[in-house]
Amino acid sequence: MAYLLLTLTTLFWAGNFVLGRAMHNVLPPVTMAELRWSVALLIILPFLMPKLKAHWRKIVTHWKVLIPLGVLSVGSFNTFIYLGLTTTGATNATLLQSAIPIIILVFSGFFLKEAVSFRQWIGVVCSLLGVLTLISLGQPGQLLNLDINQGDLWILAAVFCWASYSICLRWRPAELDGFTFFGVTVIVGVVALLPFSLLELQSAAPIIWKPEAFGSILYMAVFPSILAHLFWNRGVAELGAAKAGLFIHLMPLFGMLLSTIFLGEGIHAYHLTGMVLIFIGIYLAVITNVMKRIPKLSRGS
Repeated sequence: MAYLLLTLTTLFWAGNFVLGRAMHNVLPPVTMAELRWSVALLIILPFLMPKLKAHWRKIVTHWKVLIPLGVLSVGSFNTFIYLGLTTTGATNATLLQSAIPIIILVFSGFFLKEAVSFRQWIGVVCSLLGVLTLISLGQPGQLLNLDINQGDLWILAAVFCWASYSICLRWRPAELDGFTFFGVTVIVGVVALLPFSLLELQSAAPIIWKPEAFGSILYMAVFPSILAHLFWNRGVAELGAAKAGLFIHLMPLFGMLLSTIFLGEGIHAYHLTGMVLIFIGIYLAVITNVMKRIPKLSRGS
């Protein structure tokens, strides 16, 4: 189940990228993030209120952990993505996003002293090659011509925020169930983003509310916000941050497929090559470890 949930998470996030890029001229980036999470909070609030009342003492006790986690995930990650997509190209953004599993592995190995197997490293490298194949259009020489601008720096900041959040989940208060924890981080993120959104609106062009703007905010609130965060937290809890991070390599693949379906873009040979490399990497680093456990589970039953 964890593998399915992580796959769906990356699919929802890819859809968020497509919409974020499409709507950056309609909605200011910080306000887009604030509206997204505010709507998400309104959706979950009827279910969240009883849990907040039941666990408020635990929430107050662990505020030093909950506030940073809320700021890193809800408050910062997608806000930085939306900011970056206003001034950088999709190639640069995808390349920098692909660094998340590498950063998670480095953090896990050096700061948490977690064992990272040679097979896992090979899987990560193979998947990364697939990502590079996709974003370079099958021409690796193009990667040498990328320009680093302000948008790229925002994407890089988002990468470090999510990698840090994934690592810090190990300190999540065990007394709080997953839904309560998620709800608290959403509240923290909405509150943290509000002053920045109000400041942005003072200088931004007036928002023209069209049906696609409402639909985009609703999608962002439900799928890459509520469902994706719950799925990601479950996946990290079951597989660990290093293995879960590898699934982020699926985002460029899903982005390609969604662009083909909704934007009419064609599929070329380098798309298929990148797809194969990504799945080989996931097989080496994740699937083979699962297969090794099957005999043990059968003997135990």
